[in-house]
Amino acid sequence: MRSKSVKMAKRPAPKKGTLGRLLKLLFKQNKALLITVFICLTISAVVSVASSVFLKNLIDVIRVGLKDGLDSVWLSLVTIFVTMGGVYGIGVLGSFTYTRLMAILTQKFLHQIRTGVFNKMQSYPIRFFDTHKTGDIMSTFTNDTDALRQLVSQSIPQLFTTMISTTTLLVIMFTSSLWLTLVIFVGVIAMFSVTKIVGGNSAKYFIKQQQSIGKTEGYIQEMMQGQKVIKVFCHEDESKEGFDKNNEQLYEDAKNAHTFANILMPIMGNLGNILYVLVAFVGGILVLNSIPNVTVLGIQEVNPAAFLSIIIAFLPISKQFTGNVAQSSQQINSVVMGLAGASRIFELLDVEPETDEGYVTLVRCRIADDGTITECEERTGHWAWKHPHKADGTVTYTELKGDIEMIDVDFGYVPEKIVLHNISLYAHEGQKVAFVGATGAGKTTITNLINRFYDIADGKIRYDGININKIKKQDLRRSLGIVLQDTNLFTGTVMENIRYGRLSASDEDCINAAKLAYAHDFVTRLPDGYNTMLTADGANLSQGQRQLLSIARAAVKDAPVMILDEATSSIDTRTEALVQKGTDRLMDGRTVFVIAHRLSTVQNSNVIMVLEFGNIIERGTHDELIAKRGKYYQLYTGAFELE
Repeated sequence: MRSKSVKMAKRPAPKKGTLGRLLKLLFKQNKALLITVFICLTISAVVSVASSVFLKNLIDVIRVGLKDGLDSVWLSLVTIFVTMGGVYGIGVLGSFTYTRLMAILTQKFLHQIRTGVFNKMQSYPIRFFDTHKTGDIMSTFTNDTDALRQLVSQSIPQLFTTMISTTTLLVIMFTSSLWLTLVIFVGVIAMFSVTKIVGGNSAKYFIKQQQSIGKTEGYIQEMMQGQKVIKVFCHEDESKEGFDKNNEQLYEDAKNAHTFANILMPIMGNLGNILYVLVAFVGGILVLNSIPNVTVLGIQEVNPAAFLSIIIAFLPISKQFTGNVAQSSQQINSVVMGLAGASRIFELLDVEPETDEGYVTLVRCRIADDGTITECEERTGHWAWKHPHKADGTVTYTELKGDIEMIDVDFGYVPEKIVLHNISLYAHEGQKVAFVGATGAGKTTITNLINRFYDIADGKIRYDGININKIKKQDLRRSLGIVLQDTNLFTGTVMENIRYGRLSASDEDCINAAKLAYAHDFVTRLPDGYNTMLTADGANLSQGQRQLLSIARAAVKDAPVMILDEATSSIDTRTEALVQKGTDRLMDGRTVFVIAHRLSTVQNSNVIMVLEFGNIIERGTHDELIAKRGKYYQLYTGAFELE
């Protein structure tokens, strides 16, 4: 079965449907909290425009009071003020509640997003991490999540409030004066035109800024990891130049983005001021010329005093309406950045997880004298493959021995380029199989296929006679121990790092494993022994010490099949001799695959496979291959003939 390439778009612009998907996810995970927030937002938005209604009523009451005396309107004034106080009190309560709940909602949602993305990443195939930069992935957890926070906590509530407020204002405007409403609409059209030009450019550069941030962070992460190499080859200046180039691009994109963003609000504010004056001017002309006021309710009789109160109340309405438009335009950048970040997050969430069609599982068992296998829960030191047969509903058990067989295997990291050709080999229980050859010959690729980090393009791989495609990947990998050339130590104590091989292992098991790997002596000399805290991938240890801990971790796993990929590459010759004795004991009774450039470590192998360009060109014992005087002889003696 050919593996499909894992792809994730790099810093995409907001995709269609991203906002709908985001709101759906937000509502699904926080339904009750979100409804409460929207209720509070609605109350706050409606209250914010109530002042215009109260102002008109207050002017009308005062006008009547000036005509008929204050005593006649005293009760009306008290009613208006009490009502205003009550309404604004409700508004303050709504705003306070919304603010508190929104903070809880935002952080809870981001917590859910980060947890979901991290958990989903645990199911991704190795191919994904081989084809994506660590810094770029980390940028999704930091910059994109922060952009999403801005969208959820500020932009969406602001746009919702603006929508409710604008709808309420439109109702008031249409029922107050269509003439003045028409003036405001003309101004709003001008504001939308400015927003389209200035805001569009701002959004474009904000997306470029996000792209530049991801690229810069990826470069920094790469330079940090390779700092020793940079210094050894004196490439500090070249690294600075590369950083300056990325940083300069980030500066340009950020400068353009914020320039357009910063000029938008002043332009919108001034347009609002002009529109305010224009409403007052047009209203004055209407009053002076005794033009009847027109509303959606009909034409009103000419009454200059009443129309004047409408104009006075309309002025703050125009200011608030244009302010809503300005605030909405100001949110464009946050919305675009937030949706771009959400697109990135969704792209990460949408990566196809590692598929596993396996149904054969690994179980503890007892083995009777007659060979009968019985499944059990307690530790017996014996394991078996539990193989259910769908055809007749029966279950068979096969003892886990560690027999590996590859039959006519072809493989390519991309379907168009096959890197392993017609690979056939077998390794029986307790045998040691070594792979040698030039870099890139395909040695590590073979072990990756045994782990099913990648699936083969053609052929078969059998484990104890079972096609590994039928074995659940988790169970398959539980039966394999591996020591890589590149060690990975996690933040924690030395004991915890060794126990990573088998979480149920006791301290005594871990210490015995360390002794087996000849790591015990140096561990006891550490400041806190096995309780010494390791950070930054064990930066306080030498490369050789880290590799010894990696070997100890594999030893404590006690797997029937071991894969040693340049396991002693970072160990000095003397220590290598000691570790070789330890690994010989570790390999006793196990099937072992060894990859080594130091051919002295593979001489005692049952069979040595010589690979070249993805083909097995020689196989045999050390003595047999030396006698052939072929490629292995050349690798072992360095006797390369000139062509």
